[in-house]
Amino acid sequence: MIIFAVIFKHDKTLSCKLFNYSEDFLLNSTMRKLAAIMFSDMSGYTALMQQNEQLAKEKRRRLKEVLERTAAAYNGEVLQYYGDGALSIFNSAIDGVKCAIEIQQTLRMDPKVDLRIGLHSGDISMEDETIYGDGVNIASRIESLAVPGSILISEKVYDEIKNQQNLSAREMGYFEFKNVIEPLRVFAVENSGLVVPARDELKGKTKQPANRLAVLPFVNMSADPENEYFSDGISEELLNVFSKVEGLEVTSRTSAFAFKGKNTDIREIGIQLNVNRILEGSVRKSGNRVRITAQLINAADGYHIWSENFDRDLNDIFKVQDEISGIIVNKCRENLTAKEHDEKLVKVPTQNLDAYTLFLKGLHFYNKVTPKNFKKAIEFFEQAIALEPNYAHSYAMTAEAYAFLGSTGQMQPNDAFALVHKYSDKALQLDSTLSAGYAAKGSAYLLYDWKWNEAFDSLQKAIELNPAATDAHQLLSFYYLITGKNSEAVAVMEKALEADPLSPIVNKSLVDAYLISGRADDGLKQAELLLEMYPQMRAALELKGWCVGAKGDWKKAAEIFEEVRLAIKHPLKGFTPLGCAYANSGETDKALGCIAKIEEWQSSEPGIVVDADLAMIWLSLGELDRAFYHLFQCVEKRIGPVAIIIEHPAFKVPHNDPRYQLLKEKLNLAEFI
Repeated sequence: MIIFAVIFKHDKTLSCKLFNYSEDFLLNSTMRKLAAIMFSDMSGYTALMQQNEQLAKEKRRRLKEVLERTAAAYNGEVLQYYGDGALSIFNSAIDGVKCAIEIQQTLRMDPKVDLRIGLHSGDISMEDETIYGDGVNIASRIESLAVPGSILISEKVYDEIKNQQNLSAREMGYFEFKNVIEPLRVFAVENSGLVVPARDELKGKTKQPANRLAVLPFVNMSADPENEYFSDGISEELLNVFSKVEGLEVTSRTSAFAFKGKNTDIREIGIQLNVNRILEGSVRKSGNRVRITAQLINAADGYHIWSENFDRDLNDIFKVQDEISGIIVNKCRENLTAKEHDEKLVKVPTQNLDAYTLFLKGLHFYNKVTPKNFKKAIEFFEQAIALEPNYAHSYAMTAEAYAFLGSTGQMQPNDAFALVHKYSDKALQLDSTLSAGYAAKGSAYLLYDWKWNEAFDSLQKAIELNPAATDAHQLLSFYYLITGKNSEAVAVMEKALEADPLSPIVNKSLVDAYLISGRADDGLKQAELLLEMYPQMRAALELKGWCVGAKGDWKKAAEIFEEVRLAIKHPLKGFTPLGCAYANSGETDKALGCIAKIEEWQSSEPGIVVDADLAMIWLSLGELDRAFYHLFQCVEKRIGPVAIIIEHPAFKVPHNDPRYQLLKEKLNLAEFI
């Protein structure tokens, strides 16, 4: 079927009027098609028409001839010309990009035609003589962003071509387009003969990131490398201050600290974190004196907006933090809704510098995120509390550390979460504005008490107080998955990803949300992206296996899970996902062999609890009696994942089974059935 179209472009919509269509189309007035959409537009055509009409027409004629010949060679179709541009579609993104490359390479030769090209992959709809859809709109926006001689593509197109040996693209970062809700990640094809623009050359129909700040870890310039805890702590304290400023979006710690010790170009950091301002600096501590150097940098071009040195006594450390944060906020003031900040932004947590030093040391170990280091962090936090009994933030961070130990089996849950409540209650009694206190309290309600409404309220409050608190986002997403609100779970983690795009935990939690919501394709894409960032991350590889299995290829999933098991390097660990994959692919004997390994592991380490593992494999085998036995054991032992297991699409727990209803009641989830 050949479609002839006239394109109408304006700010809010883009549509194509159909004049000629087949009888089949008349019988079915609405058609949807997934296609690679290419917009191309001649640069400077209007001005050239005024200067040299004949040359302009010759160039337009050449463009049309090259477009039609090349599109046909790559199984594409030029739907319509409009003035100095054209809309084409292709059955595959790979064909579309290859076609675009050949077009640009051809038109860069004499007689040269300056052309901008943008590609996106998405649905197009054809209804009532009109072609429309978000895919059409996005492709148009991306083309408008391009410069002559370049090819810009969306992330969807990049995902299709990134493993092609003869195709290469460079990330330009995220861009906010008018009438497009979410920021879009854009790439420039960089094959030979193409123009690859710098980010600051890209204008188009965009809103540049405004009021997005990253605080990079300040460099320790002290003679003693042990003082690194102090420079890291200063950075994190400033980050927490900025996260509370209305109208200022701040990248979370994990992503900002991913650049620690690296020589990454500021412009590249701006692209990866999607920020327009970056604060960096250094700290030199000697005795009771400290010198802090800080620079505020424009991420687009690396230009220093402001820099200053602060030489102070340690006794003035909070005053210096307040001074720096006030300056930074006012430097961003022209884009903020708030008036100039002259009030104090830094709340002095303690007058005891020794207690503050111990707190920063605890923070240093807390951020290493291992059981051993969490225990070390607790030691320092409790020492700080001993010196300063009213140190609210130390209580809150102690509570968060115990929550991790209790939820990961490093402590008995009843002991750990009793301490979580004790320390978080004290923190909030001393300071009711501490996000970390509410996050810790919410984790206890969610992971141990199963008080779902209280968990929701606490986690919402934590995020309200600190929008960059991605640990609270993860817990809130978990709450939504447990209570059957899957779309909300995904939305929470997508929002967290904006604040912390390089965090392995945030990315992992988003994959979990996609997977449990039945969006295996999106989960697989995110898992592969996570593996690109962290190739050795076993949890990411395991998640990829679950996504592959959820899409129906359990044999392939078993191969991935076997790779995970071997990476664990323990003869009795890593058999749970493998057993589920074997069960789902009909290899019952192998699944039973995995159960035997898990039971052997339990015998060798009597303190561990494996009921959740066994329940998952028995469910995959369809052995409901055995599965429900272990699920009820999970409830008795207060093993949190049971609430997710019974809702996970991979295990298909029958909701009409009275034992499912009883589990819901025991989990205090009857109201969410």
